[in-house]
Amino acid sequence: METIPPALRRDTRPALLDLADDGATDGGLVGAKAANLAVARRAGLPVLPGTVLTTAWDHRGWSHPARRDRTGPARDALAAASDGGTRTVVVRSSSTNEDGAGSSMAGVFTSVLDVAGWPAFVAAVDEVLASGRRAAASGLAVAAPDARMAVLVQPQLDPRWGGVLFGADPVTGRADRLLVSAVEGGPDSLVSGQDDGWTATLSPRGRVLEVRNGDASPLPRSALRALAGLARRAAAAFGGPQDVEWAIDQDGTLWLLQSRPITTPVGTPVGPVLGTGPVAETFPDPLSRLEVDLWLTPLREGLDHALLLTGSASARALRRSPVVRSVDGWAAADLGHLGLAPARHRLLARLDPRGPARRLGSAWRTGRLRRALPLLARDVIEQVDADLAAVPRLGDLSNTALLAVLDNGRTALRALHGYEALAGMLIPDLGHSVTAASLAMSALAEAQAEDVDIDELVETHPVVLALTPPRVGACTPVAAPDLRATAPVAHEPAPSDAAVVREGLRLRARWVQELTARAAWELGRRLVCVGLLPTQDSVRLLGLAELRAAAIGRTLPDDLHERNDPATAGPRALPPVFRLTTDHRPVPVPPPGGGAGAPGTGAGGGRGTGPVHLGSEPPDGAVLVVTHLDPRLATVVPHLAGLVAETGSPLSHLAILAREHGVPTVVGHAGATDRFRPGDLAEVDGSAGTVRLLAAPPLPDPLPDDAPVVDLTAIRPLATGAQR
Repeated sequence: METIPPALRRDTRPALLDLADDGATDGGLVGAKAANLAVARRAGLPVLPGTVLTTAWDHRGWSHPARRDRTGPARDALAAASDGGTRTVVVRSSSTNEDGAGSSMAGVFTSVLDVAGWPAFVAAVDEVLASGRRAAASGLAVAAPDARMAVLVQPQLDPRWGGVLFGADPVTGRADRLLVSAVEGGPDSLVSGQDDGWTATLSPRGRVLEVRNGDASPLPRSALRALAGLARRAAAAFGGPQDVEWAIDQDGTLWLLQSRPITTPVGTPVGPVLGTGPVAETFPDPLSRLEVDLWLTPLREGLDHALLLTGSASARALRRSPVVRSVDGWAAADLGHLGLAPARHRLLARLDPRGPARRLGSAWRTGRLRRALPLLARDVIEQVDADLAAVPRLGDLSNTALLAVLDNGRTALRALHGYEALAGMLIPDLGHSVTAASLAMSALAEAQAEDVDIDELVETHPVVLALTPPRVGACTPVAAPDLRATAPVAHEPAPSDAAVVREGLRLRARWVQELTARAAWELGRRLVCVGLLPTQDSVRLLGLAELRAAAIGRTLPDDLHERNDPATAGPRALPPVFRLTTDHRPVPVPPPGGGAGAPGTGAGGGRGTGPVHLGSEPPDGAVLVVTHLDPRLATVVPHLAGLVAETGSPLSHLAILAREHGVPTVVGHAGATDRFRPGDLAEVDGSAGTVRLLAAPPLPDPLPDDAPVVDLTAIRPLATGAQR
């Protein structure tokens, strides 16, 4: 039987459809935008009437004067939408490649407003069709290269207000929040980016929760309630929260102009409140899979043991939520377990308003464990020192022996972290301490004066490792700092014996981390030599069990080539305080009664004023504003006028070091990196825990009208060797 080639078959599908027709919900025929409107119309949502020149309409050469016979569907579309030519229309794209769940293709295709008369309509339809061809030619429509364009024609509104409504917050992912942007007139100036409009988050009932842009709302309360209702109805019609374009006409009627799925993941945050602050100083960078196994897992196990031993957390609670975990490679702690988050059961919290750590301290203050803890910790320190001294040169060890170093290191870290946690909970803070960072700074200053090589200093004075975080990889542990004009250390009372023991535990943990990092790196070098790993850095992508299988059995996981290293893949930092959605996305949690500009916690150092600096390498006399306290900042702290961190504790190494050098320090200042700009003049009060903005940076003077114009193209570029 002879068959007709597909290219020669006649398309019997309709060339023109009304949004109310049965076939109007077929996205392959009317395009996604029109199909979504047809679905919304059937669900009873307020959708303007409209007709669609479908993808079956043969528009090849339709607008040429010699092809008038093919203009029938187009003339019918214009007549229907314009009420016989009595009103203007809008001609909108409706591609089969837009408004999908994976990509909206927002702004790629064209819509033409205020079209009046046949000649203008012909030009508008041609412009919409051409936008589809341009998208395909530029590769923007690569997700569906066979996509076709339908043309939607609707009456033109004269709206009083217009805008965009998200049925969930696309920034935080919260499904219990709405995000609305509104402008006076139609929404086209907003979606095109010409007008920022008024933007706010709403409750599911339309109450304004937070204004993100603009001043007073242009919308009445009744309009906000109507928008919230539209979001609920659209979500019910489409089975999930929608990105809705809307308009309100002069008589107050709300219209849905467009609806598509929100293309960013959304979800309701659940579970415990997490934060990076308690572990950011130890792990300021994202961790690889191997580093999580080597260091984060022993930290969790040691903290678990301490919390269970002291009764501040139950085994069931720790199984439900580990005290520390990896989120996209970043280390985060359960703030509830550490007594740093508000109690979820407020009634129980009223019965004993003290945090778990304080209840613990009162219960154990005169207990035997508190009295015995310094001696027990010293025994652990002496044992770790003896074990470290007994480790031979790593290059002389077999693969099996190197793996034993990793296993023994994890065991030692569990004990060190556990005893350090117990010391923090049971030994009262007397307001002063000694830090390894201070000792490391002194060692660096002596080494610089005596011209001692940094690598040699690490071998002879490993205390300097306190100034850098652990990492499996080829890197110089400590960079040579600039220690010029270091401020004298403020006089403080001699530290207590218990404080010295606790700092000794911290420092030994850092030494064990360094030993295991070098042992793992040596195993990576050997696996490259035998042709098993492509590069030495690839060892970071292995878990500890996988590294064991590679070193002993010469086997690698099948998906190794697909894995990414969080440290090199451009990771996005976590919010200081957050919860996780069901799809494991972090959603920021605002501080109680706070937000950007909320006061933090004073860490001492008095009061100081200086220009704000964000990031690394601050100039002398600057107020350094950071997300967390990084040990690598220790060498610049003495030269600062102030230090402000979004997370952290007054007892952290860097805070203590800053206090010793008389640098005003505030920690836990939520939103500081967003509140302050580089060059702002800020006053830091380390006693009150406040940061006050004194002045914004001055704007540059405008150039006079007769200023000469410099031709930058005539300037010869610098030689490569002269560039910095």
